[in-house]
Amino acid sequence: MTPLLSSLHSIMAGATCAALIACSTPAPAASSPAPAESRDTSQSVTPTSPAPRDADSASWLVVDSAGRSVTLELEVAASRGAPSALINGYRAGEARIVVPLGWTVKWNWRSVDSTSPHSLVVMVQREKVPLEGGRPSLTNAMTRMVIEGLPAGQNDQTTFTADEAGWYWLLCGVPGHALKGEWLELRVDSDAKIPGVQVKKKA
Repeated sequence: MTPLLSSLHSIMAGATCAALIACSTPAPAASSPAPAESRDTSQSVTPTSPAPRDADSASWLVVDSAGRSVTLELEVAASRGAPSALINGYRAGEARIVVPLGWTVKWNWRSVDSTSPHSLVVMVQREKVPLEGGRPSLTNAMTRMVIEGLPAGQNDQTTFTADEAGWYWLLCGVPGHALKGEWLELRVDSDAKIPGVQVKKKA
């Protein structure tokens, strides 16, 4: 065999081997799509909101969720033309205070009505508003001198446990005052998670 033919034979043999190797090598696997980027959705989850409160109740209803207690700042004042004195600007059940069952209620009560004495007592709602205050339906849920009332400038503090679910009146115990409309509602609710105030449309 001539040197030229020998060289051609060697070149062809090498090309054949390369082709065989190329054919026997598996093709690279198709690239799979990159995994979707995981997102932390914790920031987009809306946290549980507290029970809505009327805007002007925020200054007189203070919630301590950790201590499971609520503090009420209550003021009785006369209002020209109104049939009765107002409790924080409301009367005749225009505002309803909602308290979760088992929570502690503290109130700081004061009278600024120089025309008449007043008091406050929690009583279970019946068919009719009582003529005067009586024994509180929740232990210690009353001011001093419920029937006689306290004069203007007097303050009273009390603390009680809302340990029985139900509907109550938060009323003045001075004879005739509740009948004229000096009362709000108190709802002790086993389903409520946080205290709040529900305000009805005023007449």
